[in-house]
Amino acid sequence: MQTRFLAKGQGSHVAVFFAGWGMDERPFEAFNPLGKDLLVCFDYRSVAFDEALLTPYESIGVVGWSMGVWAACACGVLDDPRVVRSLAFNGTPTPVDDAKGIASAVFEGTLAGLNEITLEKFTRRMCGNGYEKFKAHAPKRSLESLREELAWIGAQECVPCPWDEAMVGRKDRIFTPQNQRAGWEGLAKVYDVDASHYDKTVLEDLLARA
Repeated sequence: MQTRFLAKGQGSHVAVFFAGWGMDERPFEAFNPLGKDLLVCFDYRSVAFDEALLTPYESIGVVGWSMGVWAACACGVLDDPRVVRSLAFNGTPTPVDDAKGIASAVFEGTLAGLNEITLEKFTRRMCGNGYEKFKAHAPKRSLESLREELAWIGAQECVPCPWDEAMVGRKDRIFTPQNQRAGWEGLAKVYDVDASHYDKTVLEDLLARA
């Protein structure tokens, strides 16, 4: 796992944002939740998290998006007693699951067929109407690193963990809304939002609340 502070030195509270598969810090550099530090996590070719990054803080808010929901569970950050709020968006703690995540056949097909063309198609499905704005700040990752990350995620066992709230995008074409709702049963309060899989406005709102 890689981490970057996008805001630091603003106080005793930090928002830890677990981004989705294939990300780096670039799409989120303009995010600025006022009055708090912001740490973004990405590249889940491992879920090793440097806990020393959080040592200075009195309280922690956690936001997970897409595969980042699973990563936050897997790395143990949500077990920290200083976490005061955990907010998920368009993901589940069981990301590769026919009923509660992305169907196994779809996941394996994405991994097997990953190339520049299919990645572009995936990004369009992910962003919906926000595609052009996202592309202006798209991650700079190699295809090989994306392939390795996806394969590593697919090989992991998932242990569901509870969150405070889960936002389900009605227009999500990556994690179907039906599977998201099933994945969150008994684990979080679930709310529907009018959003595609990636939605900058929703994520900024969650980080402001975290």
